[in-house]
Amino acid sequence: MPRPSSSDKRYLEQNGGKWRVTIAVPRDLQGKLGTRLKRPLHTDSLAVANQIKWQVIGELKAEIDATRRGAGGATKGDALAREALAMAAQRARAQTHEEVSDLDHAVMGRADDLLGRPVAIEQLPGEDAEPVYAPERIAQAAQFRSLAMGEATPVAIHHDRFVTLSGNKARTKADDHRALKYLLAWCEANRVPPNIEAFTRKTAVRFTNDLPKLAEGRDATTLRKYLNRLSIYWKWLEAQELTTTDVWVGAYKLLPPPAKGPEERPFTDDEVTRLLKGDAPQKLHDLMRIGALTGARLDVIVDLKVKDCAAGLFVFKPQKKETKERAVPIHPALVEIVERRTKDKAPEDDLFPEWPPSKGTSERERSFKASNAFTLYRRKVGVDETVPGKRRALINFHSFRRWFITKAEQADQPESIIAAVVGHKRKGMTLGRYSAGPLVAQARRCVEAVALPPLG
Repeated sequence: MPRPSSSDKRYLEQNGGKWRVTIAVPRDLQGKLGTRLKRPLHTDSLAVANQIKWQVIGELKAEIDATRRGAGGATKGDALAREALAMAAQRARAQTHEEVSDLDHAVMGRADDLLGRPVAIEQLPGEDAEPVYAPERIAQAAQFRSLAMGEATPVAIHHDRFVTLSGNKARTKADDHRALKYLLAWCEANRVPPNIEAFTRKTAVRFTNDLPKLAEGRDATTLRKYLNRLSIYWKWLEAQELTTTDVWVGAYKLLPPPAKGPEERPFTDDEVTRLLKGDAPQKLHDLMRIGALTGARLDVIVDLKVKDCAAGLFVFKPQKKETKERAVPIHPALVEIVERRTKDKAPEDDLFPEWPPSKGTSERERSFKASNAFTLYRRKVGVDETVPGKRRALINFHSFRRWFITKAEQADQPESIIAAVVGHKRKGMTLGRYSAGPLVAQARRCVEAVALPPLG
C-alpha cells in the first residue's frame, strides 16, 4: 500500500523549514558531482513536495546517467522545460486554493533560484537600491515561470511526443511536422506568441486565411490536410488538459474548395499490357505483377520479408485502418517470382532488398524510391493521364489495385470477399463486426479469378 503524501519523505529533507530533493551520487562519480545532488522545492508542505518531487528526481538521475556516459544528455533548457511542465500539470490538478497557493510559491521560489545572484546593484538618486541580474538568467526565469504557471506553453513543446504516440505512417508524420512548421513561421512573421494559450478561434482564422500564400504551390486538398493535422494535435492537447478547446474545428471551410475533376482510375487492360511488356528492370516487373494479382498497396509489397511468403500466402502488414496483418493467397502466376526471390534466403531477409528502408531520420516510406522508379517507367512507355491543377496523375501504382478489384468484380466474385482480400472494410454489421473473415479457399478463388491480359 503506498505511503500517504503526509508521511512519505523518500528523497526529501528539510532545509531552513523548506523541503528539498536529495539523491546520493554513486561513489565512482562523486569526484565530479559531489556526494549528493540536491534541489530545493520551495515549499514547507510535505504533501506538495511529494507532488512535485518525482520530476526533479528524474532530472537529477538523468544528470547522474549522463555524467556516467560522459554525454551531455538533454540540454539544461530541455530539463527546465520538463520540470516546469510537471509543475504546471500538478497545478492544473490541484483541488484546493491552498494547494494552488503552495504550488505557486514553489514556482516563484524555483524562478528565484534560476535568477541566481545579482551581478550588480543599481542605485538611482532618490530610489532604493535594486539588484541587477544577468539578462539570460532573467529570460530563463521568466520562461520557467510562465510555463509552470500555465500561461505560455510553447506550441511545439509537446509536438514530438504527439507525433511519436500517434503511430501514424511516415507520410502522415511528415504532414504533422510541415503543418507545425508553417504555423511557427506564421507566428514569427505576424508577431503572434507561439504559445498554446495565445491561440484563439480568431487566431486560427487568421492563420487559415494566410495559409494559401504561406504554402504557395500546395493544392487545396493538401492545405486542408495540414489544418486537419493541427486540429488532431489540438484535440490531443485538449485530452492532455493543456488546452480547453480545438480552435481548428471547421477551419478548412475557409479555404478554397478542392478542384473538381476526373477521379483517379484503374489501368485499362491495354495499359497493363504495355507496362508488363516494357523494358523495365526485373525488380519493377516483379513489383507490378504482385500489385496486379493481389491488389496490395506498393508499400506493403516492398516491405515483405521471406517469412511473409510461406505456405502459399502473402502476409501483408496492416495499412490505413487495418488492425492486423492480412493473408492473401499467392496467385499461380506469381509462384516463380516468390521462389526466385526467396531461394537461399533467411526468413528475416527482405523480398525486395533493392529498396531498403530509409536511413537516418528520414520519414519517407520505404516505397518512396520504388514509386518514383515506377512513375518514370510508366511515363516512358506512354502510360499517363494528367489533369491541369492536379499534382498526381489519374493513374499510378495504386491503379493496379483498382484494376484487380475491377477484374475480380467482373469475374462475379462476392463484394465481401474482394473487400477482405484487398483490406477494405466489409459492409454491414454481420460481415463487418461479427464475421471472422473468409476462408483461405474463398480468398484463393477470388485471387485466381483475376488473370493478366495476354502479353503475346
